[in-house]
Amino acid sequence: MRKPTILVVEDNPDHLELTLTTLQQHGLPHDIVVVRDGLEAVEYLFCEGLFSDRDPDHQPYLVLLDLGLPKLSGLAVMQRMRDDPRTFFIPVIMLTSASEQSQAVIAFKGGLNSYVSKPLDYFVFEEKLQQLNEIWRSSDLAPLSD
Repeated sequence: MRKPTILVVEDNPDHLELTLTTLQQHGLPHDIVVVRDGLEAVEYLFCEGLFSDRDPDHQPYLVLLDLGLPKLSGLAVMQRMRDDPRTFFIPVIMLTSASEQSQAVIAFKGGLNSYVSKPLDYFVFEEKLQQLNEIWRSSDLAPLSD
């Protein structure tokens, strides 16, 4: 049985290190996959390019998505996810800088589940993860474990 996966999409090495440290401190029993730009995120999610051999039935449990990404913005990645039935229900937490928060708020109309301002605060991040778990427990959209 495979562990669920969290996809982290972050191009800034310092923010990535902080995000990974926060996830490790939370002690999540997940595999963590890291991609560095929006195009890689789409390729991972839809099993294209470098990820063409990835099992399409093993979608991420959660996507942590930077808003300001090279090649394809975080908003564009999220829109692709929401436009496709294979990824429509995958929760997305957007990672934003303070100057991008207004864009993250607008993204709720496009299907964003939550956002966290960078640098990540461990307790706020943990609270967001717990909120998502509560939503899954109380809905018929609970992610299936492999």
